[in-house]
Amino acid sequence: MESTLLYVSSRTEEQVLGSSDPIADAIGLLRPRTVIDPALRTAGPWALRFERSSHVKIGVVARGACWLTLDGHEPVRLEEGDFYLLGNPPPYVLAGTLTAPPHPAKPVWDCAEDGVVRIGPEAEEDTYLCGGRFSFEDTNTPVLTQVLPRLVLVRAADPRGKLLAHLSEVLVTETRTPAAGSSLVLSHLAQVLFVHMLRAHAEQADQPTGWLGALNDDGIGAALRAMHSDAAHPWTLKELADISHMSRSAFASSFRSRVGTTPLDYLIQWRMSLARDALSTGTRPISELAFTIGYRSESAFSTAFRRVVGSSPKQFRRTSTGPANGTPVNGHPAKGH
Repeated sequence: MESTLLYVSSRTEEQVLGSSDPIADAIGLLRPRTVIDPALRTAGPWALRFERSSHVKIGVVARGACWLTLDGHEPVRLEEGDFYLLGNPPPYVLAGTLTAPPHPAKPVWDCAEDGVVRIGPEAEEDTYLCGGRFSFEDTNTPVLTQVLPRLVLVRAADPRGKLLAHLSEVLVTETRTPAAGSSLVLSHLAQVLFVHMLRAHAEQADQPTGWLGALNDDGIGAALRAMHSDAAHPWTLKELADISHMSRSAFASSFRSRVGTTPLDYLIQWRMSLARDALSTGTRPISELAFTIGYRSESAFSTAFRRVVGSSPKQFRRTSTGPANGTPVNGHPAKGH
């Protein structure tokens, strides 16, 4: 049985300028395709090995406990109510015990019945996991995936986990008793869980560099939100420093330390992300697009685009391929986990 797949795309040509919410902007550009995986119900010793996965996997231990082991990392114990997010994960193992030999997950997943993968006797079931995965359009995938860690955990005891627990209850109910519109409900629930997991990651103290970790910084976060709310504005270092209530030198140093690049380089990269999206999915004239993202002429925009992307806007539009406006690649979902 194939997993449930739903494509959600709400971005239009008129939305090129984005909003004051960088997370929403990034996800909107990526047009996430949501796959709700079969529920995993197990009893006794078990272990499944999943191959390398692209983009994002999200899951919750609805009942019981298990182990998660990413290749090259120490095993992590997942307890009931714990949520996990995997960003571009290497091969990994989910297991009831660390001593069980792992079996390839794909053949097991391909034998799912009524949306359930069952291991061991149903009457002795002691562990129940559910979740899904997201894949994104290739055009702007690095906007988000480059700042995601391999693993984000939100424990059941974490205050941030309370809302996630409520959402997971609905998710579990929808997967257990599908009804009219369940696929839509499941997809949106999964995306809400995704956003809350990103928030949890952004609030962690040991953040790596990247805009996701900088959003909770009162100064740098304010500058990021300003650039996202009006990418066409001719931002200067002084304006952004003033928004952040810092001197120019302090702001420039702090921004590079938190985000990993200079403020104006970040602005250019964000403008080019907007441009790639607009060119690959719409028909807006290039001269008009140039103006809407902050360039006074088509030639100035083309020069900047070629420098960042490696081709002219016209060439990029001609050769751009892949999903557009929510159309699935090859017309069908991929199997697997």
